[in-house]
Amino acid sequence: MKSPLVIDYYTDILCIWAWIAQRRIDELNNQLGDSIEIRYHYMDIFGDVENKMTHQWGKRGKYQGFAEHVKHAASPFDDAIVSDDIWQHVQPTTSANAHLYIKAVELAFDANVSSDFALDIRKAFYINTLDISNLKVLSALVVEHKLDLEAVQSKIETGQAMAALMNDYKSAKDLALKGSPSYIIDNGRQVLFGNVGFRVLLANVEERLKRPSNEASWC
Repeated sequence: MKSPLVIDYYTDILCIWAWIAQRRIDELNNQLGDSIEIRYHYMDIFGDVENKMTHQWGKRGKYQGFAEHVKHAASPFDDAIVSDDIWQHVQPTTSANAHLYIKAVELAFDANVSSDFALDIRKAFYINTLDISNLKVLSALVVEHKLDLEAVQSKIETGQAMAALMNDYKSAKDLALKGSPSYIIDNGRQVLFGNVGFRVLLANVEERLKRPSNEASWC
């Protein structure tokens, strides 16, 4: 049986473009099924939110300006629901705590469970405007997801989840990824970045599926 095509998918949980891309990832899985394997990774874009808002959005309205940008970006996409109150009363300080919990869930259970949990976190922020940088909020989401909170927290307490997260962050830097979301197809043979339309994404993946990974370069 032919091995599935690996897509290493890097996002920051607070990135609006990753929230928009969620429907495309779901559809890619629906259409291509076992012929692909999406491996979920996380990167540091919103590790220090206050610093980001001050230096990148300070002259554009800071949180208010960024909130308008987020709502404008999501407005053409019916599946990327965004609350009118996004980034207003609730302003997460970092994405790192959410990433840490996602990696802990992955270690305690498996990658499928952690990807579902990551989606729950995105919904909690974009739809329900919960502070997903707050550890109590994240713990409550673990319980709501019907997962063993003690098993998840043990992966954090031992440092295993942090080590896994640091590995993701380092990999993103080593790959010189420009931002979130980034798609690394077939062990780096192709890299797609940003607001990539579904048809473009599907065409690139299907072309790689047709082409043997050991095909010789013409160069």
